[in-house]
Amino acid sequence: MSTDAFEKTNSGWQIYLWQQQVGEWLDYQLSRFQQTLPQLPPGWSISPWVVELIKIFSWIIFCLFIVWLGWRLWLEFNPYIYAWIRKIGGSTITDSQIQTRELSIQLMLTKAQELYQQCDYREACRFLYLATLQQLHEKAIALQKPSRTDREYLQLLTSAVNPIQPYETLITTHEQLCFSNAEILAENYQQCRQAYQELFNS
Repeated sequence: MSTDAFEKTNSGWQIYLWQQQVGEWLDYQLSRFQQTLPQLPPGWSISPWVVELIKIFSWIIFCLFIVWLGWRLWLEFNPYIYAWIRKIGGSTITDSQIQTRELSIQLMLTKAQELYQQCDYREACRFLYLATLQQLHEKAIALQKPSRTDREYLQLLTSAVNPIQPYETLITTHEQLCFSNAEILAENYQQCRQAYQELFNS
């Protein structure tokens, strides 16, 4: 059997070596720390189990930091990642698909107008908000996610679009109708309708 058949290294071995190096570095730092401490009675030293406990806590803190950092990066960049994946996928959208999507937005706008005429301003504003989210999704400005809150949409849009004011009007009105008992009036619907037209009918 030739020597080429044997592995020269693998990821498990690399991780083991890295852990060994980190452990040695921690031992070195602890020994330096001990040297800076005032003179203690002869024979006194840090117990080995305390050293092991410090190592364990250091690893836990390091792992939690990596998880937190990964989570923050994911929250920040996932809309762009999805948009990029969609572009790379080369998914061609046919005219009929575009017409279907426009029809669904048009249906939402028609429903909003019908509800406005029936004096159901809360639901009318909600349909304008949903049409806005659909527009943002289709334009790949802010992809729709069931878990995304109004505040998250607003935060995402603040860094992605200008002007932000029409979006603020639509999103804060939606937030109001979902999370407060405030009465939604005809004026609120008119403001939302005007904001929507500023954004998408210009």
